[in-house]
Order: sequence, then C-alpha cells, then structure tokens
Amino acid sequence: MHSIEQIGKRFWYITPVSETDRPILGMVVGKHKTLMIDAGNSENHAHYFLEELSKRQVPTPDIVVLTHWHWDHIFGLAALTNTVSISSKETKKQMEKLIQLSWSDEALDARVKEGTEIEFCANAIKQEFTNHRNITVVLPDLVIENKVEIDLGGVTCIVEHVGGDHASDSVIVYIKEEKILFLGDCIYPDIFSEKENYTINRTMQLLDRLETFDADTYILSHWKPIAKEEFNQEVTMLRTIAKYTNIFSGDQRKIILEYQKFVKRELTEDEMVTIIDFVNGY
Repeated sequence: MHSIEQIGKRFWYITPVSETDRPILGMVVGKHKTLMIDAGNSENHAHYFLEELSKRQVPTPDIVVLTHWHWDHIFGLAALTNTVSISSKETKKQMEKLIQLSWSDEALDARVKEGTEIEFCANAIKQEFTNHRNITVVLPDLVIENKVEIDLGGVTCIVEHVGGDHASDSVIVYIKEEKILFLGDCIYPDIFSEKENYTINRTMQLLDRLETFDADTYILSHWKPIAKEEFNQEVTMLRTIAKYTNIFSGDQRKIILEYQKFVKRELTEDEMVTIIDFVNGY
C-alpha cells in the first residue's frame, strides 16, 4: 500500500495511494525540531506515517505545514495534537468553510450533484472513511502572508505562498540544505471548476517563482519525487503549451499541430490532457 522512503540525511516521505487519494507526506528532521509537510487525508493516514517513522527512530513532528486547503492534505490534522500547525492565511479561510459541512454519503452525493464537490473526491472520502465519518476539521495555529523561514537545527525550511491554478492558497516548502522543493499540488490544474483547466498567466507566474529555487529534487504530492531534469521537462511542456494557447487564441487543433512540430513526435496522453486544460482555461 505505502512505503516509507528517505532522501538525503534529513528528509523522509510516505508514498501516495491513488484509490483513497492519500498524498505524499514529508518529514524534515533537524537537530532541534522536526517539521511535517501536510497532515494527511485522515487521522489513520497521519498515524500510519508517524508509526512507521518511529520504527526508524524518527522523532514526532513539532511543526506541520499545510500546503493548501483540500481535504486530502488537512483531515489528518486532528491526529497531530501536540504539533504547531502553519498554513497560508487563505488556507485557514478556506478551511473555516469546511467546519460546518457534513461528510455523510448523502451530504457528499448532494454536493456532487450541485457541483460543489468532485465525484472523485467524494468517492475517495467514502473509501478512506469506511468505518466512521467522524471528521474534525482542525484550523491551523499560525498563518503566513507571504513566507517564513524555519530553522530546525542544521536544516532550514522556507515556506512560501506561491498560489497557482490548482489552489490559490498553495504554499511550497523548500528544504534548503537538501535542495528539495516540496511542491504539494501547486503545479496541477484547477479541478474544481466546471472544466478542469490551466490559465496562462497564473501558470507562467507560478513557474517563474518555482524556477528561482536551487533544487535537485521536486516532490509532487500525488506522483513521486522527480529530479531537476524531469522537472525542467514538465516546465518546458507547460510553458510551451501556454505560449501556443496564447498565440492561437485557444484553438485546440492549431495548438496540437504546433506542439507536434515542437516535439517532433506523436503527443503523449499527458500532453493532450494539458493542451485541453489550457484550452478550457483560455
């Protein structure tokens, strides 16, 4: 189901599970403090990560950073009772809206029907919470406006609000000494609109910011850690498709033809989906 992996000397993570939408969770271990990245999609998710790390003599977290407000990154916060939680100001505002919601099958189905919930998310919640649905939305203790630098002792974490189409409240965590950039979901498209989409301006602004970090490893919450070369390929794809979307005023056929000329081969499924997302957002 899951595996626990280590990168460098100070960073541990748990691999994602797509069926129940469990994202990657990270743990940065300093000499004085330990920082967890994202709280998980349930208390079970958070507990499992902490229990597996304790077997490896990794200390429990003093701090947890929430990358954005989506349920799969925050529902585990109730399990982290002795941990100081940090998010962007906007993340806390969005989480406040979730407190009064019911998470029963009937309530989830009703929200899917009215278009305020995604069917994939509703199904994943039902699968993650099979025995009970006692979901407590715990609000973060501290909020940041732009960025904060946290010294854990021998390792520094820079937490910065970067936004993006997926969630405008998104923050990233840059683990300076390990050259790891934890992206969360920030590089993904907007999945909450009627049509999944990327917008040109937000994407370009986000990529401009991400490329200022001196990283060797990039972590995408629902995929895997990737090396700089693979990240650069992803950036090139997004920038190029965004450029052609602008040049051809969202004309899907022209964008596909031009991008095929650029890559000199048949397009992958991922490239086709990305083109459609940009067309939807144009």
